[in-house]
Amino acid sequence: MASPYLSIIIPAHNEERRLPQTLEQVVRFINSQSFESEILVIENASSDRTFEVAQNYAINHPVVSVIHEDLPGKGRAVKKGMLAAKGAFRFFADADLSMPPIEILRFIPPAVDIPIAIASREAPGAVRFDEPFYRHVTGRVFNTLIRLLVLPALNDTQCGFKMFRADAADDIFRRQTLMGWSFDVELLYIASKRNYPILEVAIPWYFNPESKINLLHDSWHMFIDLLTIRRNGRKKLYDK
Repeated sequence: MASPYLSIIIPAHNEERRLPQTLEQVVRFINSQSFESEILVIENASSDRTFEVAQNYAINHPVVSVIHEDLPGKGRAVKKGMLAAKGAFRFFADADLSMPPIEILRFIPPAVDIPIAIASREAPGAVRFDEPFYRHVTGRVFNTLIRLLVLPALNDTQCGFKMFRADAADDIFRRQTLMGWSFDVELLYIASKRNYPILEVAIPWYFNPESKINLLHDSWHMFIDLLTIRRNGRKKLYDK
């Protein structure tokens, strides 16, 4: 295959049950487009059959490639996929697919032509479906901290769907240091410091009750990560 126009990166940790349906939807989407695409499944540190399930699916679908990573961390999986991707535009998507794949078209030309476009549940026109009130409040509290400490201009940094143009991806992901849940805040902070424009794209978003985030445990670690990002920025570590 010639260099693809679009790469879709799907981090997958213990996703043996959800992954086949997710891949089916994404493959159906890219098969309906006129441009070449690739799908990279990055399986890391799973204790179930995620890697085997992904490989079995890839056998009959040449557009799908599977990469194994020994170490855990969603940020680590996304980084590995982004730097392995060949697409002119590189889009990472949560395996729960809480945003319909057809929405990906709103992140790339001709809809927009910008180095970084991120899905937003807070931009005008966004719609949330079935989200519990407590999850919405928790998310807004954390975003307030993000805006106060590192990214004052962004309303939703945590939605799991983000597009990076190839040159921006190669530049930004090589500077990434955080491998846990806060990795995308760090990426967007690096992007802002390197003067990449960032567009928030309003999406329809469907709450998945099987979320792997532990609100109390992970929220505390994410707060510590924000302080780390702020400190790294002041030390100009991301300029190296």
